[in-house]
Amino acid sequence: MAQARRIDDFGGVTLDDLAIADAAGALAAAERDRNQIALLSETYPDMTMDDAYAVQAAWVRMKRAAGDPVIGWKIGLTSKAMQAALSIDIPDSGVLLGSMAFANGADIPAGRFIEPRVEAEIAFVMKETVDPARASTEAILAATDYVAPALEILDTRIIRRNPQTGRSRTVCDTIADNAANGGIVMGDPVRDLRDLDLRFVGAAVSRNDEVEETGLGAGVLGHPLTSLAWLVERLATYGARLEAGQIVLSGSFIRPVEAPPGSRIVGDFGRFGRVSCHFL
Repeated sequence: MAQARRIDDFGGVTLDDLAIADAAGALAAAERDRNQIALLSETYPDMTMDDAYAVQAAWVRMKRAAGDPVIGWKIGLTSKAMQAALSIDIPDSGVLLGSMAFANGADIPAGRFIEPRVEAEIAFVMKETVDPARASTEAILAATDYVAPALEILDTRIIRRNPQTGRSRTVCDTIADNAANGGIVMGDPVRDLRDLDLRFVGAAVSRNDEVEETGLGAGVLGHPLTSLAWLVERLATYGARLEAGQIVLSGSFIRPVEAPPGSRIVGDFGRFGRVSCHFL
């Protein structure tokens, strides 16, 4: 692999174009072959978050060139516990692609993912493009068509931990790996948002009829709309916008639930709805 250029600043793109292309290609091969690659943070010790987003963007371009359209965004690392685990104080984001969408109750084919885990989230579907200059939480809610209960399927194309060195994934590994996104399962739309306080929308997530995790929307930066406001600001930095028709996964309010073969995962959001999938 090509070597990274060294710079003194924490931010900024330090990897050359060849290194970025190599890293994106390795991620694509890992997904295709179901074989995780080494930590990019060890391959490129000076890797920055901007480098990681550049690798993610290169991987997304490869997917789009192969006919896989962008359908939205996911926001991750929105809980204090997950941020503390990676020694950061901001979320991260990834891209949702058409191939990642599964119907409610879907059977997930065996071998579709490498190490699937599942999180419970509130999904937003936009009816209007959000103007970054007026991206208050009120404006984002007004631009929302509907919300829905959702399960995010996480997958890791990069090893979680190097058994030789003992080093674990960093935020740069996670971002480069499309924020560990693998799939999305959405429940039925909820369109009446007038009296719905998303902070208190919660879920009990079970695996094979045993409850594994529970949580509330308030676990997402205090309010899921705060998470979307962060995304709008981040996209604006790169000249992009949250567009009409796009889906946004606002962030998990539970710890990931492992989903080995044979797992039936159900997210029971009470009156908000129910969403499930089955890993064959």
